[in-house]
Amino acid sequence: MFPLHVYKNRRDRLKGMMPENSLALISAAHETIRNRDSGYPFRQSSDFWYLTGFTEPDAVLIIGPGHPDRLFVRPKNTDQEVWTGRRLGPDRVNTDLGIDEGYPIDDLNSEFTTLLADITSIEYPFYCNNSAGIVDRLVKAEETKSRQENRLSHRADLSRFLHQARLFKSKDEIDVMREAGRISALGHVAAMQACQPGMTEDQLASIIEHTFRMEGSPATAYQTIVGGGDNACILHYINRADKLDSGDLVLVDAGCEVKGYAGDITRTFPVNGSFTEAQAVLYDLVLRAQADAIDAMVVGNSIKSFHEAALRRLTEGLIDLNIIEGPLEVAIEEKRYAAYYMHGTGHFLGLDVHDVGMYEIDSEPVEFSEGMVVTCEPGLYLKKRSDAPTRYRGIGIRIEDDVLITQQGPEVLTEDVPKERSEIEALMRG
Repeated sequence: MFPLHVYKNRRDRLKGMMPENSLALISAAHETIRNRDSGYPFRQSSDFWYLTGFTEPDAVLIIGPGHPDRLFVRPKNTDQEVWTGRRLGPDRVNTDLGIDEGYPIDDLNSEFTTLLADITSIEYPFYCNNSAGIVDRLVKAEETKSRQENRLSHRADLSRFLHQARLFKSKDEIDVMREAGRISALGHVAAMQACQPGMTEDQLASIIEHTFRMEGSPATAYQTIVGGGDNACILHYINRADKLDSGDLVLVDAGCEVKGYAGDITRTFPVNGSFTEAQAVLYDLVLRAQADAIDAMVVGNSIKSFHEAALRRLTEGLIDLNIIEGPLEVAIEEKRYAAYYMHGTGHFLGLDVHDVGMYEIDSEPVEFSEGMVVTCEPGLYLKKRSDAPTRYRGIGIRIEDDVLITQQGPEVLTEDVPKERSEIEALMRG
């Protein structure tokens, strides 16, 4: 958790963007049952976490211009706490979280009804089913009770303010994301050092995740992807059931979470520690594409520019290797590369792996700005059943790093894990 003033400043900044006579409601996440009475590990809603730092489920934050900040939480319950852990309770909301007022969650209906008297609009993140469901229930209950038309003139999507605020990372956030990048890199290094033919994909994943835990990360930021051989050509491959074969590459896409903030790294390396000639040619092409893309990630450039730079290099390389036909401009216009490179070159990163923020405003791409953190992840995927020359089939390669946009240029937060072929091979030789 950050110092309490960080969360207060975030709430105050958000309230300053909201119209007068409005309230915002942001819900915490619910616990989810995995099977029978066993639950999935709880992970807090990112918007709620951003504004409160509070990691218990089933809470609701209400804020608005000219209003005290109110947090509704589960009450203390000694019987339940024996089974499921300690609860903060409403009495400690102010002292422990710096939020003005704390209430039991059961008081939400009555307090909300009182607040509605002076409110003309209510804001909440439209994408959040929890928040939307609560607002629907509370407003309908008030309408039924008063037998009047809805007194709220409109509802507005809080995301237009909240998600733009989350897009630009503060120094505190950047420091945490550096740590997430450092630990994520250690996991990838451990995987390279431990990889042996005959291991299963899942065994290699366990080494990565063990490293995350031992370095202080409580969770992975997403399901770890480990795909050997042709499995690397499945972008979100999570089965991890196959053995790793000598002579194949293995693609590892894994990142840890620190204080809710994600690391996101992909590396591709030879299972036996040595690249074949065909693998080396394709790998170096992807690595050059990533270098071109990172060079384009500068303040003032269109956010499309780094994808266009990577795409141009990859397409040119595919033509040179006789995998697709040129000429270059025609190949790009007709998307002849798409069978082998079918995704974008990166995404925003933060409390969510695919973090919030607008890529376009009024149909125009946004520009890179200081404080954005963006992944850079070009790749090539030549399935066994593709039309590529035989020597290239069954090879999937992606190289991904996390990049902070600064006035001085792009800063790679995940540089502690090698990506040059010679460095990878040297590390794997020990």
